[in-house]
Amino acid sequence: MADEETDVLEFSLDDGRYCIDIGHVDEIVDATEDVTTIPNADANVVGVVDLRGETTTVVDPRVNLEVDGEPDGQRIVVLSDQDATGLLVDNVHEVESVSEDALDDSAASETTRGVIRREDRFVVWVDPAALV
Repeated sequence: MADEETDVLEFSLDDGRYCIDIGHVDEIVDATEDVTTIPNADANVVGVVDLRGETTTVVDPRVNLEVDGEPDGQRIVVLSDQDATGLLVDNVHEVESVSEDALDDSAASETTRGVIRREDRFVVWVDPAALV
């Protein structure tokens, strides 16, 4: 039986690399719009933006992933399976195919599926539903 492969979108938060299954991504947009803050929102909610007439909640994945740093991302990864929600990330890098065998799930947590080892770095595979 052939090893199953999944396409993942790789992005960065500060110095770390992360990825999500591309099937969870609706679109990627520049974070050029002004984000309107929401009073008394959850700690991970940066605010909302208007994307083509739809109010989209912008979430900082740093909070749930416990990554230090301020939410000053350059891109918003809009999720397809979370009603009008996007992740504010520093940068989007590439889409890569990953085999399930390449995933070390011993490092899995409530927010991650595990870690993928690349030649020069580790990439943490995150569960987008756990970030919103």
